[in-house]
Amino acid sequence: MKKQFVVIGLGRFGGSVTRTLVSLGHEVMGIDRDERRVQEFAPVLAQVYQADSTDEAVMRQLGVHNMDHAIVAIGEDLQASILSTLILKDMGVPYVTAKANNDYHQRVLEGLGADQIVHPERDTGIRVAHQVTSKNTVEYLELSPEHSLVEIIAPDNFCGRTIKALNVRAKYGCNIMAIRRKDNDMVVAPHADDYIYEGDLLVVIGKNIDITRFEKAIGG
Repeated sequence: MKKQFVVIGLGRFGGSVTRTLVSLGHEVMGIDRDERRVQEFAPVLAQVYQADSTDEAVMRQLGVHNMDHAIVAIGEDLQASILSTLILKDMGVPYVTAKANNDYHQRVLEGLGADQIVHPERDTGIRVAHQVTSKNTVEYLELSPEHSLVEIIAPDNFCGRTIKALNVRAKYGCNIMAIRRKDNDMVVAPHADDYIYEGDLLVVIGKNIDITRFEKAIGG
């Protein structure tokens, strides 16, 4: 389902999140104080604004409160990050993901009610974009510029069916490399007649474009 996102802070991390969200077919509004960054994303986004995200009146004027999900990707300005998160929660944005620079920053953001905290040193923009847009994607690991590995919760319509019946490779060009069961038992290189059960995590590898198709098809 297409969602409406606002990304606040269009630096390296926020820019990566933005570009990936757009590639996944979602509507994205971008906000940054830096005019150069706004100009950089003008060809990418239908809505991109040079604005102060710590000004609630400005945020309301831009319609930020109508967004499904806000991502606060502000860099070193901790005060702006904290105030922006507070304003977004006060405005009633349903889900707020915020970037934390350290453990103290994380504790403050958690205290403000941020729904998800990410750390740029371990959470790449591409990975975060996939996680926030897919209810099934648990992990996303870039193996190369064109290939990735994802860990996906088996959707309901997969349960009780064999890998052969699902035919994931033929339909989407992806391969199920392993299955992690509820009891943490790992089935490596599963056979065609192995069944998928409720609660299974599927380790899937493939080209990025094929993984995106797969995520969309299973309801991500």
